[in-house]
Amino acid sequence: MLLTWQYFHWKELTPETLYKILALRAEVFVVEQQCAYLDLDDKDEKAHHLCVFSESNLIGYTRVFLQKKTCSIGRVVVQKKFRGKQIGKQLMIKSIAQIPPEKEVFISAQEHLKSFYTSLGFKQSGAGYLEDGIPHIPMLLPPHLSN
Repeated sequence: MLLTWQYFHWKELTPETLYKILALRAEVFVVEQQCAYLDLDDKDEKAHHLCVFSESNLIGYTRVFLQKKTCSIGRVVVQKKFRGKQIGKQLMIKSIAQIPPEKEVFISAQEHLKSFYTSLGFKQSGAGYLEDGIPHIPMLLPPHLSN
């Protein structure tokens, strides 16, 4: 399977690519996970967007925030039929690589994915909480592990 990786700043997103991003996020987070939440949170314009395509189909995505102190990665998503093929791991590795090595990386991880993120070097950094009705945990990747 040939994968194409593309990293976009907000103004570089075409309407077609933005539509694919929003459709994938809705497919997984709203429909598959049965979670009614407001995905359009006014943060996409501040994010960098990493997309992975198989042919012209968007099959994975993250948004990366490059902030002064702690950077963050969110909206980590892989289309269901492409899971179990290490695409999520590659997606996270490539997302982390966009962040300067001296920065720590924050994620709000779905609790059932703790071992996946731990395998990438993240450590739980606080108590669990409900986010949109789904158990989450805060996790940090220390700066020396970032790249």
